[in-house]
Amino acid sequence: MARVISVERENFPIAGTFTISRGSKTEAEVVTCTIRQGDNAGRGECVPYRRYGETLESVIAAIEAMRGAVEGGIGRAALLDAMPAGAARNAIDCALWDLDAKASGIAVSERLHLTPKALETAYTLSLGTAEAMAAQARENAGRPLLKVKIGGGDGDIERIRAVRQAAPASRLILDANEGWTDETVVAGLAAAAELGVALVEQPLPAGKDGILAGIAHPVPVCADESVHEAKDLAALKGLYDAVNIKLDKAGGLTEALKLRDEARRLGFGIMIGCMVGTSLAMAPAVLLAQDADFVDLDGPLLLARDRVPALAYEGSVVSPPQRTLWG
Repeated sequence: MARVISVERENFPIAGTFTISRGSKTEAEVVTCTIRQGDNAGRGECVPYRRYGETLESVIAAIEAMRGAVEGGIGRAALLDAMPAGAARNAIDCALWDLDAKASGIAVSERLHLTPKALETAYTLSLGTAEAMAAQARENAGRPLLKVKIGGGDGDIERIRAVRQAAPASRLILDANEGWTDETVVAGLAAAAELGVALVEQPLPAGKDGILAGIAHPVPVCADESVHEAKDLAALKGLYDAVNIKLDKAGGLTEALKLRDEARRLGFGIMIGCMVGTSLAMAPAVLLAQDADFVDLDGPLLLARDRVPALAYEGSVVSPPQRTLWG
């Protein structure tokens, strides 16, 4: 029976404004791919990654360009060779996983030999002044793991200190989004260690992170923008202690599984992260994250409105997806 693919642009309002070192946004703009075959439909959601030149229009065009191959029956393994890593491939790949689960009656978790459990996710504090970030931290001080967006220049250490004082019991991840420099990274890592930070994510720009091989890591340092696929990992040995795997960077669950397994083999810690998207985007990542060291799948918690059905969040604990949502 032939497949039929469709693609849709959707917008979901963010609760307030979400700010990182590269800018602010008030809504999550996502692309949803649906692949139908008979009575079954599989869905995948992606978020175009402007850091890599992706736009809603370019991602939709890339999915449309694969119409013939997808409707002709391309599989997930062949998709890795047919498309580059990125958001468009992620949407198609996750839709194929979901379609296969719906058609076969075999859940994705079962195919991955998982008995999935609920996970504790980080909750992200948007970049702002030290005072504004302390206020966010106080509001969320009961959450066990906070991810703190920094990379805003000279005030970063003041921001970290303010958040720590406002949420003394929470573990902290710092995410600089490539915002530090050779001149600030040593002091930043030292301050992170002093304040009991658990992980520092992508302090330096990708491709300009060689200095990390020659300085102390008093806190583990995690690659984000510097890693996309499994083939990237060898060059990161000696620079980073952990890697942040995101489906939109890896180009789908198929490659993300390979990336996770190779990262483990090479001795990297594992973080599973996300863009700001809905529960449909988080669902496959929850399965990927079952044995991760850090989980950052709070996208729906940042939205004013999620999909229905949605993932179940209890505070900072996210349950595995119901099959009516995905997989």
